[in-house]
Amino acid sequence: MEDFYVSTLEEHFGPGYKSQLVADEAVIPYEDLRHVAVLHWGFDGKSHQGELIVHRELSAEVVEIFQELYERRFPIEKMRLVSTYGYSDDLSMADNNSSGFNYRTVLSTGRLSWHAFGCAIDINPLVNPYILSDGEILPVNGSSYTDRNQSVMGMIHEGSDILEIFQSRGWTWGGEWEHIKDYHHFEKPLK
Repeated sequence: MEDFYVSTLEEHFGPGYKSQLVADEAVIPYEDLRHVAVLHWGFDGKSHQGELIVHRELSAEVVEIFQELYERRFPIEKMRLVSTYGYSDDLSMADNNSSGFNYRTVLSTGRLSWHAFGCAIDINPLVNPYILSDGEILPVNGSSYTDRNQSVMGMIHEGSDILEIFQSRGWTWGGEWEHIKDYHHFEKPLK
């Protein structure tokens, strides 16, 4: 499908592409990142063009994943680059924005997140919140979605199609972690 495609950052943003992303080239070279355009079904029931930035080695697979999600009509409210939110993960999550690359650390650590390498994707983070071991909920406006027995548009449940689509390709889901639950998070670290 022509609405699903991969491009280099320079192809997408032009020669000033380095000013479009915050990253440390010593950690993740810009050449290792790709812009991915996909279609997704919004919460309004309409088809929308979305975009992500992911690691080049995962880009073709990410296109396949989102083609399957689109074919199965899995709803994704928004899919914008985190730069739209001034690189604020909090603002992006609070707006239920699904995203990929974001050069940042794991919450309360100095360790880089897999998002900083383009190896993680968050899906509908408001309705699939991150629940820390101390009970803190992120985004803070996601507390009404901690009951995972609800039937809410875009909510990820055990056994849902989205899990099968990601996990069949070797991605892990934060909803299966033992001490915290990151229901919106999928990752596939590269070796």
